[in-house]
Amino acid sequence: MCSVMTIRPIITLPDPQLRLVSKKVTDFDSALEQLVTDMFETMYDAPGIGLAAIQVGVAKRVAVIDLDPGGPNSKPLYLINPRIVEASGELAPYHEGCLSVPEVWDDVRRPAKVTVEYMD
Repeated sequence: MCSVMTIRPIITLPDPQLRLVSKKVTDFDSALEQLVTDMFETMYDAPGIGLAAIQVGVAKRVAVIDLDPGGPNSKPLYLINPRIVEASGELAPYHEGCLSVPEVWDDVRRPAKVTVEYMD
């Protein structure tokens, strides 16, 4: 990863950029590497456990995740062009929020397991 990290502004609702359809990543270059580095720095600073590129104003299919930032189970993961290929029928509840919708939290039920294809 790049050594220079930048905290980028997180776009919040009702900004119309959040409604854009993100494009597939085709160039795996230093600009993409910098984007991923900045996204991790931004997510950790917020603080959050996940961030999509569109949330920092970049309409590309890129996401970063760390379900236990700074904790013993921290496992930073970045996904380029992620695609859910399978989802379990079992649902799991989770109390969640979104960095682009500050101060709004709700109980959400999502598939307990998913299989995702992505590049890293």
